[in-house]
Amino acid sequence: MPDYHIHTLPNGIRIVHKQVQHTKIAHSGFILDIGSRDELPDQLGLAHFWEHMAFKGTLKRKSFHILNRLESVGGELNAYTTKEKLCFYSSVLDKHFEKSFELLTDITFHSIFPEKEIEKERGVILEEMSMYLDTPEEAIVDEFDAVVYEGHPLGNNILGTTESVSGFVKQDFLNFINRNLSTDALVFCSVSNLPFEQVLKLAQKFLGDIPVIQQHRTREPFSHYVPKTVTVEKAISQAHCVLGCPAYALNDDRRIPFFMLTNLLGGPGMNSRLNLAVREKHGLVYTIDANYATYIDTGLLTIYFGTEKKQLRRTTALVLKELKKLREKQLGSLQLHTAKEQLMGQLAMAEESNMGLMMMLGKSILDQNKVEPLNEIFDQIRSITASDLLDIANDVLRDDQLSFLNYVPGS
Repeated sequence: MPDYHIHTLPNGIRIVHKQVQHTKIAHSGFILDIGSRDELPDQLGLAHFWEHMAFKGTLKRKSFHILNRLESVGGELNAYTTKEKLCFYSSVLDKHFEKSFELLTDITFHSIFPEKEIEKERGVILEEMSMYLDTPEEAIVDEFDAVVYEGHPLGNNILGTTESVSGFVKQDFLNFINRNLSTDALVFCSVSNLPFEQVLKLAQKFLGDIPVIQQHRTREPFSHYVPKTVTVEKAISQAHCVLGCPAYALNDDRRIPFFMLTNLLGGPGMNSRLNLAVREKHGLVYTIDANYATYIDTGLLTIYFGTEKKQLRRTTALVLKELKKLREKQLGSLQLHTAKEQLMGQLAMAEESNMGLMMMLGKSILDQNKVEPLNEIFDQIRSITASDLLDIANDVLRDDQLSFLNYVPGS
């Protein structure tokens, strides 16, 4: 039996809820299957701009009333945008859950995009873009997407461009929503101590009158990858590097084994192979990590580090050496056992965050129409063999498949 409840309203909106008895905080939100990859060439940055504009006025509320509604009772209201998702969410004391649900519904479905607010928020986003460009360790990771996914919507920056953001008007938001929003492609998710019956009753109250909306949007699949190396001079004091390549898509059976391999290579543990080899043994970096992102049709492995310009080549060689070890030397039984235990422990601790759990529920229902219980994921991890990891390393971690983006100090 699943430890969560799911219900589909007549209009197609799905409700997913997990009751957690020991908390007084109610986390909830709408997750929409809409992201920056759904933007047309003249809409770059529009999904993220919509995220901002949701707080700037609805049919019955002005910006102040939206921002003050939950803040005044100690709650929080926020949003985020990714390549494939848009989320509006909140955290409040359980007694204010109804107030939170109603507000989230209002900003998700009834935003009016006032022209004056668009002008003000345009300046905010342009400042956000400037801050981003002043942070090379963040900018390089996003810009690496454009190297790997060149010419594809996944390669576009979520923030958009200065030119695109400067030109948006109200009708652009309405056109984007009309093209992408479907009631069967959004989920209301919540985690709290409230019984599911109470959550469902409120869902019927606030969402029952929303009409069926069905758009037949298709996403351009990613298929053509050409490895490349790009070096950019910047007015910075440290060299930054991201290297990586496409990997397995969200529903690929090799996703979890590859996630474990990535965790072993450069996960959050200080005992990751890259951290031990590059930082602890040679002292060449302060931070080095590996990440694996999944999309519906592809995935992306990225390895990031920053180092002195004169050490860039040496550091890169050490990273490639660690990848070669994974391709050529099978893990021993103790190494494999340790890698499994570490990953299972990290996943279990991640579920301790009710906020993260709430978002995981929503994304899982959107992407797979189910939630994999932690014990089932553990069973998959336990079944991974050293041979599986060796095969995957030789499939993905090949030198001839890697792309590189380097930021180096210059004028």
